[in-house]
Amino acid sequence: MSRSERLLDLVQTLRRHRRPVSGRALAAELGVSIRTLYRDIATLQGQGAPIEGEAGLGYVLKPGFFLPPLMLDDEQIEALVLGARWVAKQPDARLAEAASDLLAKVAAVLPPDLRETLDATALMVGPRAEAAEGIDLGAVRQAIRRERKLGFSYRDAGGARSARTVWPFALGFFDKVRVLVAWCETRQDFRHFRVDRIEELDVTEDRYPRRRQALLKEWRESQGIGQKAAARN
Repeated sequence: MSRSERLLDLVQTLRRHRRPVSGRALAAELGVSIRTLYRDIATLQGQGAPIEGEAGLGYVLKPGFFLPPLMLDDEQIEALVLGARWVAKQPDARLAEAASDLLAKVAAVLPPDLRETLDATALMVGPRAEAAEGIDLGAVRQAIRRERKLGFSYRDAGGARSARTVWPFALGFFDKVRVLVAWCETRQDFRHFRVDRIEELDVTEDRYPRRRQALLKEWRESQGIGQKAAARN
């Protein structure tokens, strides 16, 4: 276990105790020596963690303390690297560049031991997906964030074309296709559009009349996604 992981475990352990807990009890729970525990507590206090107490009296973590976002364990680093590497292989050029920049920024501020873990992560992603869509996915994502209507020509599975005006609120990334989830004004219902079948994209400045979060919630309910998650739990 790296030192960063050990410090993270110590903070999480202190969070579970609402009353002061002795150093020896903490050391036993964490599987470290009492000397190591005292040194780790001093390190956290030096980093601003509001840990009160002293040897012989016990220690307690004051409520409201949030862990620094880059105190990551090995599996969290692997999840971050794998996700960023996958995004970097997607045909959305701006998102791919952002994923690569993210890894570089994270590596620059991680402690040395965690930086080595990040660099040595052995989880790999397959070849870059071939870009099948002829529209700018970055523009679609921006329309979703700004809650703006999209207009486009859509070709269905049979080749028939139709003009659509939609309220975009989600974009699904799959191995070979991207799928836009939107409220369709033509069909007056939720629809899923394969991005590789969208042409003549027009990002308008017309704000659609409902909030994106509300549309997403209603769509999830219509798909039974919330009920499925609850059933799994």
